[in-house]
Amino acid sequence: MNILVINCSPVKTGATAEIVKLVSQFVNEGNQVKTVCIDDYDIKLCKGCRKCHTTAECFQEDDTKNLMAQYEWADKIVSVSPSYWADIPGQFKVFIDRCTPWCNTHEPHAKIPSGKKGYTIALRTGPSMPECEKIIGSIEHFYGHLEIESSGKLGLCSIEQKEDVAERVDEIKTFCNVILDS
Repeated sequence: MNILVINCSPVKTGATAEIVKLVSQFVNEGNQVKTVCIDDYDIKLCKGCRKCHTTAECFQEDDTKNLMAQYEWADKIVSVSPSYWADIPGQFKVFIDRCTPWCNTHEPHAKIPSGKKGYTIALRTGPSMPECEKIIGSIEHFYGHLEIESSGKLGLCSIEQKEDVAERVDEIKTFCNVILDS
């Protein structure tokens, strides 16, 4: 099984990165696991021109196709996202916008192979779960338009620093068992 774990945060050393590291360790046995950070990719803003609605590709040259190649490789995709003003970070949103050529909302559209499963982990500093649910909803909406089956979600509140993740390792490990078992 090929598993892609995405750090949707531009911060490569924070709490989100720590969760990505743990997930990668917990799902590693017997699987091929790749981790990527959204900040490792140069992704330009969508121009909203809708040319991709007729061509199934974007005229801009950047790393969007490189990241989509990782999605094509993976059987399972785990998106780990912190809250940036109650939603996904802007860098990840820009990537989602640039995935319009692969979106099933218009024809023709590019397509990744079918049968993929998507999982989401959302984290935030505050104690309220609705903010995590909003993040999860944004990512699951994205999965839906790529025809990736949303197969599991985990919201983690009250995580401000990397060190806060240590108290949540059991929850993360249990969620990883869901990823492995589905």
